[in-house]
Amino acid sequence: MNKHQIIGSRQKRVDALGKVTGAAKYAADYNIPFQLYGAVKYAEYPHAIIKKIVTAEAEKLAGVTTVLTCKDVPGKNHFGLIPNIRILADDRTRYLGDVVAIVAAENIKTANQAVEMIQIEYEELPAVFDPEEALKPNAVKLYDEGNQIVHHKVRKGNITEGFRQADFIIENKFTTQAIEHAYLEPEAALAMPDEHDGFKIIGCMQNFYTSHKVIAGALDKPLSKVQIIQSTMGGSFGGKDESATLVAVRAALLAQKTGRPVKMVNSREDSFIQSYKRHPYKMYYKWGCKKDGTIAAMEMKIIADGGAYCSMSPFVTWRSVVQATGPYYCANVKTDVYAAYTNNNFTGAMRGFGSPQVNFAIESMMDELAEKVGKSPLEIRLQNGFEQNAVTATGQKLDHYVSLKDVLQTSANESSFETCWKENKSKQKIGKKIVRGIGLACAYRGVSLGAEGVDAPSSIVYVQPDGSVSLASGIIDMGQGARTAMAQIAAEVLGLPLTRVHFQEPDSGRVADSGATVASRGTIMGGGAMKIAAENVRKIMENTAREKFKLSKGDIVFKNENIFIRKNKSEKKICSFDTLVEACYQAGRPLFASGVRNIAVTSWDEETGQGNAYFTFVYGTNIAEVEVDLASGKVNVTRFLSTHDVGKAVNKSMVEGQIYGGVAMGMGYGVMENFIQESGKAKTINFDEYYIPTALDMPKMKSIIVENEDKFGPFGAKSIGEPALEIAAPAIANAIYNATGKRIYNLPANLEEILLGRKLRRDVERGSVSCKIEV
Repeated sequence: MNKHQIIGSRQKRVDALGKVTGAAKYAADYNIPFQLYGAVKYAEYPHAIIKKIVTAEAEKLAGVTTVLTCKDVPGKNHFGLIPNIRILADDRTRYLGDVVAIVAAENIKTANQAVEMIQIEYEELPAVFDPEEALKPNAVKLYDEGNQIVHHKVRKGNITEGFRQADFIIENKFTTQAIEHAYLEPEAALAMPDEHDGFKIIGCMQNFYTSHKVIAGALDKPLSKVQIIQSTMGGSFGGKDESATLVAVRAALLAQKTGRPVKMVNSREDSFIQSYKRHPYKMYYKWGCKKDGTIAAMEMKIIADGGAYCSMSPFVTWRSVVQATGPYYCANVKTDVYAAYTNNNFTGAMRGFGSPQVNFAIESMMDELAEKVGKSPLEIRLQNGFEQNAVTATGQKLDHYVSLKDVLQTSANESSFETCWKENKSKQKIGKKIVRGIGLACAYRGVSLGAEGVDAPSSIVYVQPDGSVSLASGIIDMGQGARTAMAQIAAEVLGLPLTRVHFQEPDSGRVADSGATVASRGTIMGGGAMKIAAENVRKIMENTAREKFKLSKGDIVFKNENIFIRKNKSEKKICSFDTLVEACYQAGRPLFASGVRNIAVTSWDEETGQGNAYFTFVYGTNIAEVEVDLASGKVNVTRFLSTHDVGKAVNKSMVEGQIYGGVAMGMGYGVMENFIQESGKAKTINFDEYYIPTALDMPKMKSIIVENEDKFGPFGAKSIGEPALEIAAPAIANAIYNATGKRIYNLPANLEEILLGRKLRRDVERGSVSCKIEV
């Protein structure tokens, strides 16, 4: 039974009407009279010194108002965690998505024509495209300080002693590919000068507080002179941080130079060429195991391709190092995770943020361990999986409710996993065209940013004099439903239906810097801030009610648009919500309050990789069923079960939507998607070449929502956005093995590997492919 009025119910999304009617305005829908159109000039080499830029011919073209290069940026031309992302390439080009010059013209056709007239003299340099090669001492250097972006470590126990205790060793190399975010809406922005020597920018920036700082810095303006307004977003999945910021800041620079509004809209091809991707990983996993199935030692070396710029590589790889051992006991751990610069597209945030890659390796290793000791995949996970008060590889004691075995057992029971797995394994494959398999994968995931940075989002609640409610938050709704979840939280606190709550567009001048909308922190952190703001408003109303109605004892209850006093388990109505609102305003008490959620209970030692990395974790299990065509190698995912402990489902329909969307993305990651580059040149720059799952590819899906309320979450809610994605691919890979007896070591699971199966494994054993970990 739901103890809440709004929380946990299947409410309609607050932004649904505008989207289904076409009334919602996306960034490219905004236009203003006398606006100009911007276009970009791309680099011609992935690595080259820029010796000379000639813009004279382009500037003479009728309709062109300005051409800008790096020398025309009045403020800062670089930004990022390590500030090496170039707004306009200056000293050299480092990937083919670098922009060397930008043009503003009266129409987009003229702007594109002018771009072709810009002449650039280059001195081509040797390039490096493999991150492992980039880390070698004699490698071509993209930066004077070298190609290593970051090196994270975890050290626990005695790795040498752990391997000495082991009865056998499992050692494998795994690789994952670069992935395009594939959001429906490409990046776009409209930049407008205002009458006060400031600028207003409307765009689809996921991290619009960073965009705010970058744009102000480039224009050489104080933050107060730059206003960022968030348009309705058509998806992001982590991809509209730096990529969307670059589009917006270039439009702003053109607007500043011309004194006119400038609109820039990426084509799909522009988006593929410019934008950052999911990090490709090379992972060397070496485990020392005992005959009973326990794990005595884990040694991992992981190398991430960071591409041309730092972007989020330090944070993405930090999550990888924290979670590289999975939710499993091991007393002796040595993990090293590196990110390296290359001349490929730079890589950054994408849904999962460093966990999908390592989960593929971890869950494949667990299945191989199970086979070595004669146990099922379920049995080996139940044997080694975390329980209450477990201590992780980073030394963190899990003092919340650890539901790993709950979600494992629930999924196994619902899918009849043990029976199906054994039946598929025992079936004769020879002579069959279609074979079937079932696979399992589970994971734990640290919630929100954790020890990687400050985590303190803000929200505002304003009860208007007529009793309607306006909300604002620094958390961005990119399509995931954050507005609806936060509106439900505020409505629950105030005892109102969702129809009385209105969510305002995010605006950099309205709500305090709340950081990026990443790390599945929208509900637990943004919703937490919204709950605090609503409670602060309610306190004003409670105090007014006690004074007006002379209430000294009892609890004041807000529900069903009325106010009640509760004494001895009985409730008596005092007045309507609107009556109390009127009383507050008559008493000179405006009902406006902000809320900030800050959970500062994490710690981290960078040298040892020990500490309380996250304040809480979520747990999930995926089970995939596949059919494999042994003639062609085609994989058809037929059924998929996804079980997640979300703490508390604020809106069950939205939780299910996140789960099913995560399955779709994870399936693409596992068997289909691959952003291909050859010598730094993108070969898949539209959806006729870059394949993503369609409705016809999707399996029959079922979700199971497990609820163990967490003390840190609003009404006990935790996270689901990224957990829904991160274990789909390994579940599918393990199902392929159950069907074919052929292990997948590289994503996406390609036809050759499925058909040839153990060829790569034999190459490793012969020594032609090295899986050795350098100590």
